[in-house]
Amino acid sequence: MIVIGSGFAGLSAASTLAQQGYRVTILEKNEQPGGRARLYHEKGFTFDMGPSWYWMPDVFEDYYRQFGRTASDFYDLKRLDPSYRVFATEGAGADVPAAYDSLIVFFESREKGAGDKLRAFLDEAKVKYDIAMSDHVHRLSDSITEFFDLSTLMGTTRLQMFHSLKKVIRSKFKDPLLVSILEFPSLFLGATPETTPALYSMMNYADLVLGTWYPMGGMYEIIRAMVRIAEEQGVEIITGSEVTGIDVTDGKATGVICGAVRYKADAVIATSDYHYTEQALLPAQYRRYDEQYWDDRTMSPSALIYYLGVDRRLPGLLHHNLFFDEDFAVHAREIYSDPRWPSAPLFYVCAPSVTDAGVAPEGSENLFLLMPLAPGLEDTEEMRAKYFEIMISRLEQRIGQPFRDRIVVQRSYCIRDFESDYHAYKGNAYGLANTLMQTAILKPKMRSAKVKNLLYAGQLTVPGPGVPPAIISGQIAARDLMKQLSKPNTLTKTTSHV
Repeated sequence: MIVIGSGFAGLSAASTLAQQGYRVTILEKNEQPGGRARLYHEKGFTFDMGPSWYWMPDVFEDYYRQFGRTASDFYDLKRLDPSYRVFATEGAGADVPAAYDSLIVFFESREKGAGDKLRAFLDEAKVKYDIAMSDHVHRLSDSITEFFDLSTLMGTTRLQMFHSLKKVIRSKFKDPLLVSILEFPSLFLGATPETTPALYSMMNYADLVLGTWYPMGGMYEIIRAMVRIAEEQGVEIITGSEVTGIDVTDGKATGVICGAVRYKADAVIATSDYHYTEQALLPAQYRRYDEQYWDDRTMSPSALIYYLGVDRRLPGLLHHNLFFDEDFAVHAREIYSDPRWPSAPLFYVCAPSVTDAGVAPEGSENLFLLMPLAPGLEDTEEMRAKYFEIMISRLEQRIGQPFRDRIVVQRSYCIRDFESDYHAYKGNAYGLANTLMQTAILKPKMRSAKVKNLLYAGQLTVPGPGVPPAIISGQIAARDLMKQLSKPNTLTKTTSHV
């Protein structure tokens, strides 16, 4: 069995298969396992290059429990309190409390009656979360008939699939800061509040009730844990091995090509970029979707990221900081409906050294700046430098701490890097936007239509973008593949000139 890619979906799929006796090899293009969750070290600073938010801890625990483990077997998980700081259009930054009762008080202090409205809103969000996580999110979503049983249909009616997140939130709350707090998770879903189904208020429950966490040592500790589990199950992980083709004979995947090496196997799960896998790795007659299909998809944003090492501490920042001090709607329009480099961007700053001294030298600060950006734009060093100045100037102004002359590490990462490192379609950062027309059965299918033992997993298919969904996606693909196979397989490797 071959799994292409060692990100969260790939490690999840491989471990699930190996636990049931299948011999599995993961082939990873880059030199580190982890896919987009890589590490960067320089001058004593350790940067998580990919995901920085640890939400939905129940999904991680469910995964570890599958192998008789728990998160505490691998890392110390700390709940952040406050959860994050929001810099809005007026005044100083507002801290979002972790404790539920304090959160209610905070909302009420901003808007009369908002405390009780928040309770009701989060109660509804919990119902959606429970329905989705107990049933919907674990489905293959290959056909609408999967959702025809009575309990599923009854549950679906409570999910508000045909209402927008924006409409539901703004019918209850008027304060701009509170609206920003409730709408911002849509950025992680790769869409605007207007186009995100109200189903995804379940992410508000994940955010505000289940909480924001941090694994001490950094997000890469999750990858280390998953690699350890995979290897304990017998999975072989080969890094620095880019797959350049998938062998197909009579409509069946028989292996993959990796440079001068050909791996033979009974089945393949591709957690690599779905578009690239189909268009570049498969013979044309075995592709399900064409270029027009992908061009018609609504992609999640790309991002301009800066990894900064600062040789002083920066009071005024929490671990997570959202700079919503410009117009959300304008920035969103410049991502989706009128793609361009933003006129007045929103951005996010992660300072993990506030929580974890081990990620920076003593007395220093580790910063991760991220600005959402329309995918597919021209990415030049000049544009990167321009927006670096915009973000740094606003950051210095809002925290009252000039520090640009104290930056000792500075590395940018943008559209060109997403394309070259991950073959990300149009340089997207998160996958497909979770719009109504790209939810569940309307996403690209996990099963290949023309190669019966080839499946896809990851952020461009079910259930969607984000770390917990990627873990679940790998599990879904592995379990569906096992249904198709009658017994554990063997994998052989032969060298050839291809």
